[in-house]
Amino acid sequence: MSPALQYGTTAKILHWTTVGLLVIQYPLGWLMPDIHGGMQPGVGMTFHISIGLVILAVFAVRLSWRLTHPVVPESSLPAWQRLTSELTHWMLYVMVLLTTITGWLFASFRGWSASFFYLFPFPMLASGNAQVIKSIDGLHQAAEWILLGLISLHVAAALIHFFYYRDRIMARMLTVSRR
Repeated sequence: MSPALQYGTTAKILHWTTVGLLVIQYPLGWLMPDIHGGMQPGVGMTFHISIGLVILAVFAVRLSWRLTHPVVPESSLPAWQRLTSELTHWMLYVMVLLTTITGWLFASFRGWSASFFYLFPFPMLASGNAQVIKSIDGLHQAAEWILLGLISLHVAAALIHFFYYRDRIMARMLTVSRR
């Protein structure tokens, strides 16, 4: 398949769905009480884990879509901007994957029995090894902050293009395609 010049409707829906889920996920994760040994997931943690699984599912579809429906980098951009844009996007994908997987591993290695929005249980590993749990928690927290930093960089670059360069780069993700 030859690369398109614009992001299609599916790519835009997947992008903005991910944005919406992350806007919910970050505050939910930060507002939950600290987790201590022997605790079972409450409502906040159950929703946090469930939303994380939705993010992972949307991410898998989005990554598959991007690989099968590539979009040509904007030709009007200088080479360094095209390169950093592409690199930032792939780093965002890696960090979304790493953040969701370390979150699942953290919950899983605690030996929790968790469910997807209280509808059905989802597979969990069991460990109970405090050192492993602490390490995975550290990885999850680091991944959250790195992901937030990349998101901030991505948003800042988009706003610079919109307000400073006024080059319609953001229109590739904002406008509705008419075919």
